[in-house]
Amino acid sequence: MQLTDRHRQYWSKNLRITAVLLAIWFFVTFVMGYFARDLNFTFFGWPFSFWVSAQGALIVYCLIIWFYANYMNKLDQEHGVAEEED
Repeated sequence: MQLTDRHRQYWSKNLRITAVLLAIWFFVTFVMGYFARDLNFTFFGWPFSFWVSAQGALIVYCLIIWFYANYMNKLDQEHGVAEEED
């Protein structure tokens, strides 16, 4: 199958947003978790670093999923490949 410029543009945008969101995921998972160890006070009886890594990261992961789903729905509609809704 020959790829048209429209297909290339679609996949280029798809790969770009995927790379950006993976970079955010990496930062939240590894960089924030690494530096959270320096937060040495308790929050509701637990170390604050635990809350940052366990709770804050989950919120960011949910936001990443929500943003990606919305972005891809708009991109699919823009390029005419959206799924038909009943």
